[in-house]
Amino acid sequence: MIANAYRTQVPQTLTSTLVPQMLAEYGALTRAAMKHYLSAGEPRRYLYDLLADYPERGGKMMRPSLCIATARAFGAPVEAALSTAVAIEILHNALLIHDDIQDESEQRRGRPTLHVLHGIPLAINAGDTMTLMSLHPLMDNRSIIGEALAARVLEETERTALQSAEGQAIEIGWRRDNLFDFDDTDYLELVLKKTCWLATIHPGRVGALIAAQDTVDLEPFVRFGFFLGAAFQIQDDLLNLIGDEETYGKELDGDIFEGKRTLMLIRLFRESNSAERAQIRDLFALPRNRRTLEQVRHVRALMDKYDCINYARAIAHGLVGAAQHEYSLLYDGLPASRDKDFIRGLVTWVIERTST
Repeated sequence: MIANAYRTQVPQTLTSTLVPQMLAEYGALTRAAMKHYLSAGEPRRYLYDLLADYPERGGKMMRPSLCIATARAFGAPVEAALSTAVAIEILHNALLIHDDIQDESEQRRGRPTLHVLHGIPLAINAGDTMTLMSLHPLMDNRSIIGEALAARVLEETERTALQSAEGQAIEIGWRRDNLFDFDDTDYLELVLKKTCWLATIHPGRVGALIAAQDTVDLEPFVRFGFFLGAAFQIQDDLLNLIGDEETYGKELDGDIFEGKRTLMLIRLFRESNSAERAQIRDLFALPRNRRTLEQVRHVRALMDKYDCINYARAIAHGLVGAAQHEYSLLYDGLPASRDKDFIRGLVTWVIERTST
């Protein structure tokens, strides 16, 4: 019943047709504008070609699209939100470069990660440069939306960047200290910081801020963005275990190789017996390059034994239901629009998608 409940509330055409259409539309606008900030210069071989790499591989473009759609749903033109959307996407790609290094990931969007292709020092420098470049469109906001509003958007961005850094630190720390004694609340608090602020909370808040300024309360966007972003992250974690590698675009079971504390791993450790828990602890105490495929497959089999996949799916569906409720509080009073429908469809798209 949980798996089907959310479907009765959202027309399938929104999820299967409108959401992909608008992700492509707003994604194309963002990519075109982003080229201005990532334009080729020298040294191209060691820096500027690297900056363009991840953006040119594609990606869902959910973050900038949510920013633009929210602004438009609240009455602003695309042009008012586009620079902010570009800043969000540049920052997202910068953090991906650093995440891939810290996680020792081998694939990103169907190709080898930047540090695998060019080495860790050049990849770190590229990620640092992109972080700095994400400030440029925010400064350009001064001539687009005015000095005062541009400053508020910058303040929102600073808050979001700090939340993301704190979340990343917690996740890395858990892996470093080989910790397992978490509950679902610990995982969701991590996801709030690491994923939700940049992926769903910030785009909604700044989109509404640009359009409505002081006439809308931004705090409900934290609740809506948390439920939406947490469902999105759980689906990402699930796809790493059950997705098709060609469609998924990353290394299957890579989260186990990397030692990530996903909802499935947390449940597995909680439900497994003492001997299995000892095996899990010993495995994740090893560096990634010493974890064998056989060991990873054993952990994956244990997840099936303890029904970890269905458990996580049920939680994701519950989060979607909560996001739908928050959506109605935020958006039902707005005039009908394609953007409003897109955001409504996005709520179910996050757990129905088959790629990251």
